[in-house]
Amino acid sequence: MRSTVKAAIAASTRNVRGVNGKGKQRERYADDPEEEATLLGNVDRNGHSEDEDEDIEIKVRKRPETLSRNDKSRIIPFRPPDKLQSRFPPNTVRNQKYNAFTFLPIVFYEQFKFFFNLYFLLVALSQFVPALKIGFILTYIAPLAFVLFVTMGKEAYDDYKRNLRDREANSQKYLILVPPDHPPTSPLDMVDHGPHTRAVPSSSLQVGDLVLLEKNQRVPADMVLLRTSDHSGTCFIRTDQLDGETDWKLRVAVPACQKLPLERDLLTLDAEIYADAPIKDIHTFIGTFTMNSPPLSAASPIPDTPVVPVPTVEPLTAENVLWSNTVLAAGSAVGFIIYTGSETRAVMNTSHPETKVGLLDLEVNRLAKILCAVTFALSLILVALNGFRGLWYIYVFRFLILFSSIIPISLRVNLDMGKTVYAHQIMNDNEIPNTIVRTSTLPEELGRIEYLLSDKTGTLTQNEMEMKKLHMGTMSYGFDSMDEVAHQLAVAFGGNTEHGHTRHGSLATGAQLATRGRRDMSSRLRDVVLSLALCHNVTPVTNDDGTITYQASSPDEVAIVKWTESVGLTLVFRDRSRIELQSPSGTKLSYDVLDIFPFTSESKRMGIVVRDASTGEITFLQKGADVVMAKIVQRNDWLEEETGNMAREGLRTLVMARKRISAQLYSEYKQQHHEASIQLEGRNEAMAAIVSGYLERDLELLGLTGVEDKLQDDVKSTLELLRNAGIKIWMLTGDKIETARCIAISTKLVARNQYIHEVAKLKTSDQVRDELEFLQSKLDCCLVIDGESLQLCLNLYKNEFVEITTKLSAVVACRCSPTQKADVARLIRKHTRKRVCCIGDGGNDVSMIQAADVGVGIVGKEGKQASLAADFSVTQFSFLTKLLMWHGRNSYRRSAKLAQFVIHRGLIISVMQAVFSAIFYFAPIALYQGWLMMGYATIYTMAPVFSLVLDRDVNEDLALLYPELYKELTKGRALSYKTFFQWLMISVYQGAAIMLMSLVLFETEFLNIVSISFTALIINELIMVALEITTWHIYMVISEVVTLFFYVISIAFLPEYFDLEFVVSTRFTWKVAVIVAISALPLYIIKLIRSRVAPAASSKL
Repeated sequence: MRSTVKAAIAASTRNVRGVNGKGKQRERYADDPEEEATLLGNVDRNGHSEDEDEDIEIKVRKRPETLSRNDKSRIIPFRPPDKLQSRFPPNTVRNQKYNAFTFLPIVFYEQFKFFFNLYFLLVALSQFVPALKIGFILTYIAPLAFVLFVTMGKEAYDDYKRNLRDREANSQKYLILVPPDHPPTSPLDMVDHGPHTRAVPSSSLQVGDLVLLEKNQRVPADMVLLRTSDHSGTCFIRTDQLDGETDWKLRVAVPACQKLPLERDLLTLDAEIYADAPIKDIHTFIGTFTMNSPPLSAASPIPDTPVVPVPTVEPLTAENVLWSNTVLAAGSAVGFIIYTGSETRAVMNTSHPETKVGLLDLEVNRLAKILCAVTFALSLILVALNGFRGLWYIYVFRFLILFSSIIPISLRVNLDMGKTVYAHQIMNDNEIPNTIVRTSTLPEELGRIEYLLSDKTGTLTQNEMEMKKLHMGTMSYGFDSMDEVAHQLAVAFGGNTEHGHTRHGSLATGAQLATRGRRDMSSRLRDVVLSLALCHNVTPVTNDDGTITYQASSPDEVAIVKWTESVGLTLVFRDRSRIELQSPSGTKLSYDVLDIFPFTSESKRMGIVVRDASTGEITFLQKGADVVMAKIVQRNDWLEEETGNMAREGLRTLVMARKRISAQLYSEYKQQHHEASIQLEGRNEAMAAIVSGYLERDLELLGLTGVEDKLQDDVKSTLELLRNAGIKIWMLTGDKIETARCIAISTKLVARNQYIHEVAKLKTSDQVRDELEFLQSKLDCCLVIDGESLQLCLNLYKNEFVEITTKLSAVVACRCSPTQKADVARLIRKHTRKRVCCIGDGGNDVSMIQAADVGVGIVGKEGKQASLAADFSVTQFSFLTKLLMWHGRNSYRRSAKLAQFVIHRGLIISVMQAVFSAIFYFAPIALYQGWLMMGYATIYTMAPVFSLVLDRDVNEDLALLYPELYKELTKGRALSYKTFFQWLMISVYQGAAIMLMSLVLFETEFLNIVSISFTALIINELIMVALEITTWHIYMVISEVVTLFFYVISIAFLPEYFDLEFVVSTRFTWKVAVIVAISALPLYIIKLIRSRVAPAASSKL
């Protein structure tokens, strides 16, 4: 007997061990059957006798086939051996990007990936070669070191903060149940009811540990709920960190464990839990709880024979599981860990966002490459003109280094500082309070958005529901006639309660069922209101101050229960097994809950089986979307038409229906349902088939409810403004077509009288092609498409679909999953190469926000998850106008101007160097050395050039009044090859003019050419900044004056470059004046002519 058992165990364990396909491990255990036997049998640890081997054999034979195919599924016995536990990943949280070894390599790679920085690194290194050394080494190394130091500091600080958060999460203490050190010897020991617990940090928790959780504790790993402090075996959890929903969810303990008298009895259970391989989906879980022998009672610790010959198997679903990162909302609970660390649902659902780089940064990087080519060409030309004499390749390098200022390292510094200024301005804008910039590298992107992808619920709407309408076929009650409902209800419950009960009890007879149509109005109302008050997942929670709030997973349900309360039927008490209502007359109505079928996005309906405690009558109640309910309810002629009418008003509709069931039919159904529920393969399908066969047919249609979802403030005007700014708006929602369509109309997403083209339930490629051909011919319509049709279009005709839809003014996609939203965002980005902005407020929008060029999160009712993952966080949708039209527009214009000016500043001095070298026999000698070069890019020009980040072409009101101004920015003309070459020509002209004029007016000593040309250069730059400014700001004036003052003072301190006697003479002054006039006057004249002939759009306002 024992040998067969061991062989069976060996087979099973080999499967368990084969999880990661580690062949060596498998062989090792196969060689040592004793060692294997301890994995599941573990005789000495369990303290059970050999007689139980038969159970083990049965249990092992049950599931090897699932395990071998499904790699990471697992069977975990209670008190698993250490070897089994060590096979699973450790329960550590790690959000850090770097560790001590990878920090420098990764940071350097990220920095030198940019052409810019790589170029400077090479120039700086070249200064260590004596033949190439020009001027101070410091002038080349300092700026690069500064940029790298700032970046590394920022990265290190961010990562340190992440490390602190990780350490805090990993070191949080949790209580685990442990067996007592000595077996209970005296009866006194048995009295000590408390379980033996040990506190361990969350990172030390392992699969198979029993964890004791208290109220408001975060769940450390995915665990099966075994017991709760609530005798009904239920508890509430908050899942806002997991799915973005703020409402509480109900979870149910394993019944067999909840029945045990004491918590410490869990430690002596001979049971095991089977869990499927870890997956991403937080709404599904397949597992079983197997009790191999009955729990040991305190009286007989070691039974002689197993009482139950066959193991009892109970199904486990998602409602028996607490996912990690959720919070226990009330009471205490004991859980059995099944997944840890990287296998938990929370970790599997977090995607590491890639670093976003703004388009402007990429454009500047491209220009830098052109400038590099220019530098190289210039060096070669100068050497070629000299006839490649001597060590010409060293001369080429020296020229390259001389001209290195063409690519200004200060450009990165200036742009990054500019971004910081824009972020500061956005966060301190009083008109958009509490706006947070989380990614400071992207403010310029806000000025170039062409596609806006928005969520609906909570973003365009407030997620605040109110029941507005009740329709019952022959009559309809609007919001203003609800007091009539309350009156009829009082009549039905008050006047004829006795009569009501007798009728209720006898309604099983067919004769009375036939008179259903002729029943009076008040009892029909009573039926529908009673059904609405019973068929839901709402729990009344009493707050500390005595008030009652309703908790449910859907705001629609809360709205309906609040409405039943307002008409007189109040929900007083609710747990897993019982619902109590209070009627208008004050009597208590009690119902037993026999079964609940929760709402899912696939089933689109929610059902409940209740038994009236006073009459014992069993009723099946169901409410759901009209699409699914129309097939389930009895035939009628009004449902479709009325749901259409309500949807046009922008109401969310739910159909209410019921069916009475005999006790015999119910028990038959229950047995079939249980058998289906413990299957391992196709369990959900089998259960659904039983439910639809026994319950979901020929339901009596009671009524239709309409719930309103209020719009956010100023949504209509915001969308209209964005449309006028040339932004194409897409609404991606998980809601149904009808609701999405009416929100699109009520938010003015669709213009007045615009044709709305609906595409739904496409099945074949021909249908898709026809729809696309129709859209091609009618590009001015609004497309409304459902999730499955969208998926089909993307699978079959991806490019054609994107090509056509991106031209439409508005698109509404309904029933979208979070991944579909992100796919759409990526697709538009990839196909159009335009900037895409995504805005949302819930956990389901995070992937879309991270996939966009710019993600905006709204701090919403659904929690803060979207706002934390976004690049910009706002508190209202309407703040988007100010963010884009004003801040975005300014940031882009200013950065474009700043970038080109800094390039001009580097180019002009390089042109002067080239002219100087060409005249002096092509010698690679620096024109300005040491302090002059240091001062040029910093103290002498830094402040005035940087003050361009405060420039603006129109004031705020005009920018918001004329969104068309935004449209021209999206073409990217503020910084393009055209403007770049214009600046290139200006630099060449000015550099040549200053240098040649200085040489023409050149005195006898070489010293004077330096002082004349450098002074002319600085004054020329100050004048150029002044010409570029559209609207003067006080800081600009100060920076110009102070810089000039600094320059004049510094002349006195640099005698090796300036001959003081000559500088204070009138000759010096008029020569500089002439040079500056020749270099700057033509540009001023051109600017004047251009403003007359082709003025900028903003100047016409």
